[in-house]
Amino acid sequence: MKLPYSILYLLISILLLSCNQQNPEEKLAHLNGYWEISKVELPDGTIKEYTISTLVDYIKIKDSIGFRKKVVPKLDGGFTVNDDAEKITVKIENKTLNLYYSTQFDSWKETVLEANELQLVVLNRDNKKYTYKKFEKFNLE
Repeated sequence: MKLPYSILYLLISILLLSCNQQNPEEKLAHLNGYWEISKVELPDGTIKEYTISTLVDYIKIKDSIGFRKKVVPKLDGGFTVNDDAEKITVKIENKTLNLYYSTQFDSWKETVLEANELQLVVLNRDNKKYTYKKFEKFNLE
């Protein structure tokens, strides 16, 4: 039995796309660390690029519980921090990695679309896609 080329092409495309889906556990393994915003894609497709940011997100998760803090990098390689933090609960739901945030004022969910050693991409409740790059400390030497 011969398959029409369009059906064969469709089957190959589905196979390739399913192989490229990142496992939620793999994403989770890359969340901890310092992340610098690089761009935001709005629901209408508009992209806002960030060349430099004065704030960096520090994410720390252990056993599906953790926090995110905004920190200010210093020229000596350290960070200025405060006590403010957003609590995070991590859940894997329908093969998707979701981050549930809470503060005393609000709670919300973000879905991790991609996470590796260099990049983090999340989708928030307003359908804004945030792309972060791993923060590199200042080197004045």
